[in-house]
Amino acid sequence: MIVLYLALLASGVGLFVLSYVAPFRVAALLRTRYPQHWQVIANAAQGRLSGFRVWASMQQVLRSPALPALGDAAINCWRLVWRYSQWLGWLCWLAALAMRLWVH
Repeated sequence: MIVLYLALLASGVGLFVLSYVAPFRVAALLRTRYPQHWQVIANAAQGRLSGFRVWASMQQVLRSPALPALGDAAINCWRLVWRYSQWLGWLCWLAALAMRLWVH
């Protein structure tokens, strides 16, 4: 029972880390495969892109319908990771909390 509890907590942390890493991975793929599209994002940020600015601008880009229109399987995969890993992370943590409350 404790192993399942710890696995749910660790899975939740891993999924939250994935949801944080996914925008950076999409940004890297856009920079290398679609530099003209990346220039639009970089110019909209006005100035040098810090890590937080990349993350914040990619949040908006990941919500837009423009990325699926590119038809790139790797970008779409990372977009799906970003979209669902947050929800699955919360689900794991809530399941761990429910287990903790149920056992006590």
